[in-house]
Amino acid sequence: MLGLELVVVLGGAVLVGNVLGQRFHVAPPVVLLVVGALIGLVPAVRQTQLPPEVVLLLFLPVLLYWESLTTSMREIRTNLRGIVLLSTVLVILTAGAVAVAGHALGLPWGPAWALGAAVAPTDATAVSALAGSLPRRQITVLRAESLVNDGTALVIYGLAVGITVGEEHLTLPHVGALFLLAYGGGAAVGVAVARVNMNLRRRLDDPLLGNLVMILAPFTAYLLAEQVHASGVLAVVVSGLIMAQVAPSLIRADHRRQALAFWPLATFIINGALFVLVGVELQYALRHLSRPDLRDALIAIGAVSVVLVAVRFAFLFSSAYLIRAIDRRPEQRLRRVSDRARVVSGLAGFRGAVSLAVALSVPETLDSGEAFPGRAFIVFVTSGVIVVTLVVQGLLLPGVVRWARLPRDTSVDEEQVLAETTATEEAIKALPQLAAEQGTTAKVVEWLRQEYEANLATARARGAGTDDDPALLHNRHYTELRLALIATKRATVVRLRDESQIDDTVLRRLQAALDNEEVRLAGGEQVE
Repeated sequence: MLGLELVVVLGGAVLVGNVLGQRFHVAPPVVLLVVGALIGLVPAVRQTQLPPEVVLLLFLPVLLYWESLTTSMREIRTNLRGIVLLSTVLVILTAGAVAVAGHALGLPWGPAWALGAAVAPTDATAVSALAGSLPRRQITVLRAESLVNDGTALVIYGLAVGITVGEEHLTLPHVGALFLLAYGGGAAVGVAVARVNMNLRRRLDDPLLGNLVMILAPFTAYLLAEQVHASGVLAVVVSGLIMAQVAPSLIRADHRRQALAFWPLATFIINGALFVLVGVELQYALRHLSRPDLRDALIAIGAVSVVLVAVRFAFLFSSAYLIRAIDRRPEQRLRRVSDRARVVSGLAGFRGAVSLAVALSVPETLDSGEAFPGRAFIVFVTSGVIVVTLVVQGLLLPGVVRWARLPRDTSVDEEQVLAETTATEEAIKALPQLAAEQGTTAKVVEWLRQEYEANLATARARGAGTDDDPALLHNRHYTELRLALIATKRATVVRLRDESQIDDTVLRRLQAALDNEEVRLAGGEQVE
C-alpha cells in the first residue's frame, strides 16, 4: 500500500509545488525541493529510500529521450566543439577539483573521486526548467552539454568505485579503453535502436502501437548499452537525436498528435517528482550522519558548491580566450559571445537527477564486507549540492540574465515566418497541377487559393511586425468567429447527448474533431 500512497503524495507534491511556484513567481524546481524536504518529515515517508535504479532505469531514459527529441541538431553541429569540451574536459576537471576538496575534508581518494563524479555533470531537465529565458543558442549548448556529460561522469564514477573495491586498475590504456567503450559503444547502440525504431514506425499504422515503440526506444537503448558496459545515457541521446531528424518525414500526423499529448505530460510529472525526491532524499541522508559528520558534511556542501562554480567559470573564460588565440577564422568570430553571456552560462550549471542517482549507486559494502568509506557522507553532500545549485543559482539566475542584457533572440520567429511564407507560396504554385491530377473542380480550386492567399498575407504581416495590418485584423476576426461557432457546435452536441438523441460515443467523436479544430485555431500545438 505504501507504493500507492507514495504515488499520491508525489503527485500532490508536484501539483502544489508548481502552483506555488507560479503564484509567487519562483522557479517550480526550487519550490518542489522545499516541498520534498517537508514531505521527508512525515514518518511514513522518511523510511522510504529512493533506489538508484528508479532514476537510472525508469526516470532518466524518458527525460533524456524527450530532451534529445526537442533539441536543435543544427545548433549542436554549429557549437559542437564547445559542447564536446564542456561535456568531457570540464567534467574531468570538475570531478578532479571536487576530489581534491573531498580528500582535503577527510575522504579517501576513491570515495572523493566518486563524489566528484556524482556532482560533475549538469542536469538537462534542471537546465530546461530553470534556464528557459536564455537565447536559443545558449540554452541549446547548455542542454547538449547536459545530455552528453553524464557518460563522462559515469565512467569516472565506475573507475572510482572499482578502484575502491579493488576491481579496477588505473592505467592510461585502461582508462582510454573505458572512455572509448562508453562513447563508441553508446553511440553505436543508439544508432542501432534508432534504425529499428525507424523500420517499425514505417510499418505500424496504429498510432497506439507506433507510440508504444517510441516509449520503448529509450529504455531499450539504455538497457542494451548497459549490457555491453557502454554509456546508456549516450545511447538514449543518440537515438533521440536521430529520430528528431527523421521523424518529420517518417511519423504520421495522428501518431505525432498522440505523442505530443503524452510526452510533455509524462516528462512534466517525472521531472517534478525527481525534484521532490531530491528533497526527500536529503532528509534521509541527514538522519544517517552523526553530529560531527553532519558538521563536516555541511562544510563540504559549501566547499564543493564553490568549487563547482569556480571551475566552471574558470573553464568557460579560459577555454574561450584560448580558442580565440588559436582559431582566428572569420566564422569562429561569428560564434563569439560576450563575457556577460558567459557569466550567465557559468551560473546555469545546475545539478539534478543524474548526480543523485550516481551518489545513491555507491555500494554500501566492499568485497571484504566492510562498509564503503563515506557513503552516507557522499549521498548527503551530493543532495545538498543539488539543493544549493537549484535554489541559490536558480534564484540568482533571473537577476543575472537581466544584468547581462542579452540580445533578444528573434531568430525562431524570423525562421518561422520564412518557413510559413515559403511553404504557402510553393503550395499556391503547385495548386493548378495538383488540382488537375486530382480532378478537382474550379470552384474548389478557387476556394483553396483564396484561403492560402489569406494565410500568406497573414504570415507576411506577422513578419513585418505591423499589428494593425488589414491581413492580421482579418485573420483575428476570422479566428474569433470560428472559435465562437465551435463553441456553439459543442454546446449543441452536448445538448443532444443530454436529451438522449445521441450516444456518448458520438459525442466523444464530434468533441475530438471540435477540440482539434479549436486547438489549431488557437495556436496551442506549439512545442519547443
